[in-house]
Amino acid sequence: MKFYSSKSKNKDSAWTKYFDHGGGRVTSVETADEHMVDLSKLFLGLRFAHGAHSQLYHGIYMDKPVAVKIIRVPDDDENGALGARLEKQFTREVTLLSRLHHPNVIKVKVLRLRLVMPFRLYYVFFMDVVHVVCSGMSKTTSICIITEYLQEGSLRAYLHKLGHKSLPLDKLISMALDIARAMEYIHSQGVIHRDLKPENVLITEDFHLKVADFGIACEEAYCDLLADDPGTYRWMAPEMIKRKHYGRKNVRPAMPVDCPPAMKALIEQCWSLQPDKRPEFWQIVKILEEFEASFARDGTLSLVHNLTCKDQKKGLLHLMQKLAPSHQTAPSTLKPKLT
Repeated sequence: MKFYSSKSKNKDSAWTKYFDHGGGRVTSVETADEHMVDLSKLFLGLRFAHGAHSQLYHGIYMDKPVAVKIIRVPDDDENGALGARLEKQFTREVTLLSRLHHPNVIKVKVLRLRLVMPFRLYYVFFMDVVHVVCSGMSKTTSICIITEYLQEGSLRAYLHKLGHKSLPLDKLISMALDIARAMEYIHSQGVIHRDLKPENVLITEDFHLKVADFGIACEEAYCDLLADDPGTYRWMAPEMIKRKHYGRKNVRPAMPVDCPPAMKALIEQCWSLQPDKRPEFWQIVKILEEFEASFARDGTLSLVHNLTCKDQKKGLLHLMQKLAPSHQTAPSTLKPKLT
């Protein structure tokens, strides 16, 4: 996704003719009786980013800021393969997100309504304040996603702004815990995200992290090994790249020289080439909580008193084994209908 400055002048595609850059309005024709949403109160503003098949706009809904993402299938999609894939991804995301409820995962409720062309069918969600998602495969093939606008943006954007500056260790642990707790919950519901990366982690106003973008997520028991879009190669586990069997545990940046030995041991364990040697997210949560308690207690980050990396790794493995018997795997959930 490419972002623009507020002063940039950009040549918009023909798709943007449906929007008034000065503050257009979308009017609903027919809404479901349940969870009425007045789309006449949705105003669209300036475009501030774009991707391969998408445009991102500022917007206002019910007097609150939102981001409006318009996804359009290229005109040269003659056989409809790309349109079908985008529709399938959208339906999958709708189905999975509607059953996930966690403070570190996007919250949604579903509503259907019909709108004036070029859209045919809209799905409307609320994410904390508001999260509207709309989909349409009609005369103009398009998918529209309207979400709460978070000024802090994505984790990637935040880290990019930092440059070479370091974050306090306690803040890093807190951020890691937010992501790990989200993923622990997602996996407990039998879902694999398949595209966890900084771009898909959003930052709230009070600086908590939320995992987003479930477009290529799948049920653990029904993941398609030959899916057209298995994720982003840079963040992908080796077994996924090789199209081998994969599960919950899914290339590696250089390790900072000042990384605490205990954290280094955890990171290297997560990087293991053997999937069964990598910790589950529930184990990562417990280990990070140990780090958090250790840091609050004496300002160090340790699993054992001797701070050598070798001993920290032994301490990490011992803790993982100690935790295993007390953990009960959540019962698998029913397979959603992704039609």
